[in-house]
Amino acid sequence: MSPVRIIPQPTDLHAIASETPFTLVESSRILATGAAASVGDLLAGILRPSTGYRLPVQDPTDSDPAGAADITLHLDPADAPDLGAEGYRLVSAGDGATLTAATPAGLFYAVQSLRQLFPAAIERRSVQSEAWQAPAAVITDRPRFTWRGAMLDVARHFFDPDAVKHFIDEIVLFKINVLHLHLTDDQGWRIPITGRPELTGIGASTEVGGGPGGSYTEEEYADIVAYAAERFITVVPEIDVPGHTNAALSAYADLNADDTAREPYTGIDVGFSSLDVDSASTWQFLDEIFRSVAAQTPGPYLHIGGDESHTTPPEQFPGFIARATALVARHGKIPIAWHEAGRSRDLAPGTIGQYWSFVEPQENAAELATSFVEQGGSLILSPADVAYLDITYDESTPIGQAWAGGPTSVRDAYEWEPGAILAGVTDDAILGVEAPLWTETVATPADIDFLTFPRLAAIAEIAWSVAPPAQGRDWEHFSGRLDSWYPRFSALGISAFDPSGVSSSTLE
Repeated sequence: MSPVRIIPQPTDLHAIASETPFTLVESSRILATGAAASVGDLLAGILRPSTGYRLPVQDPTDSDPAGAADITLHLDPADAPDLGAEGYRLVSAGDGATLTAATPAGLFYAVQSLRQLFPAAIERRSVQSEAWQAPAAVITDRPRFTWRGAMLDVARHFFDPDAVKHFIDEIVLFKINVLHLHLTDDQGWRIPITGRPELTGIGASTEVGGGPGGSYTEEEYADIVAYAAERFITVVPEIDVPGHTNAALSAYADLNADDTAREPYTGIDVGFSSLDVDSASTWQFLDEIFRSVAAQTPGPYLHIGGDESHTTPPEQFPGFIARATALVARHGKIPIAWHEAGRSRDLAPGTIGQYWSFVEPQENAAELATSFVEQGGSLILSPADVAYLDITYDESTPIGQAWAGGPTSVRDAYEWEPGAILAGVTDDAILGVEAPLWTETVATPADIDFLTFPRLAAIAEIAWSVAPPAQGRDWEHFSGRLDSWYPRFSALGISAFDPSGVSSSTLE
């Protein structure tokens, strides 16, 4: 196998065995100008701790051009037709390393590939004694899908801003560009809403198992969103309605049909809660919520959930979804909903569906999902039996659940094709792929790492790399590259699951 082992697999990669490798030394510089300099700063932040080198980020000049030990970041809009908005070229050789893209995002993804060319110790946060060489290679790369997502459920177990930012730093390794935050559920409400203090009071006071819960301040949420944006990740907030709403129903009595506040909930059952969809109080509440969340989140999307609303009167559910998606659109956002919302035939224009049934669709899931496409929208694919990160790996996995068809191995997570799930739904109608992590059993950052990695690497390759039978995905090739990743997981402090039966570090 080639010494160049990058995940996700690049579109076109040529290792040049006869060429001298690129070597990073104490005098190396990062040469970048304009918007490329901010990406250069991020690269320097990755490389400085382990190398101990100063690695200044500076403008290239005619009088002091790039040398053999320098890394050059170059933005060239003329490359857009070939590379698109997120593609890049990377050349690594004895006479220097050059990263070229049409946009800063493309340069950032080139950085993720470059760091994988160096020894795994490049990821450590203390000075290491290494020869910092990157194999000679020429890479031209661009993604298959524009939506390459990971979802973190902070409602069932609350994770503070530092934990979320740490998760962001981890997922960008695999060129993930969407962080879907599941902010509200039966067990907790985690985002502040002006004029609704009890949502982050009573509504945020607990979590699964009865822990202390918690919520973000406006400043903390804004910091998470900004931190993600600096790393070219769009935050998508989810306010799950009309079901999964016990936290809101415990905070405000008038949201309940009987005008009686519910008790806070700490279990893991689903489907028992619902807003009173006919109540004026509900619609005033939703108008306030969507307005506030839209104002706090600069990205284009707002997810309204819509799944497992088992106690919402079935005849009222489609009308609720139609009205809720229209309300989100009125507040300037593109609505997203889980595929059950396809029961409505009056979705706001452009509403996106998120499919979470199985690779072999259950019951009427395919019909509901394709409803979004028939109404002019698109789909995000998150089939639970292969893409849900909270499912156990095997029978011995100490955390996670196995409801989605049983354990999901790393190979299961890798060997599925988005375009083969829903008849008649082609890549043109598929916005992308997302891997959700629900946190019923996930209580610590180490738990997040263990269930997320390495399966997110597998799903990221599905989202980025070309579809079979073209150059892209092959399990044997992927598993060989993944084997080389375990020292890197260890260097990063990621407690990844090892399919060979040994965790790369101990679960807390």
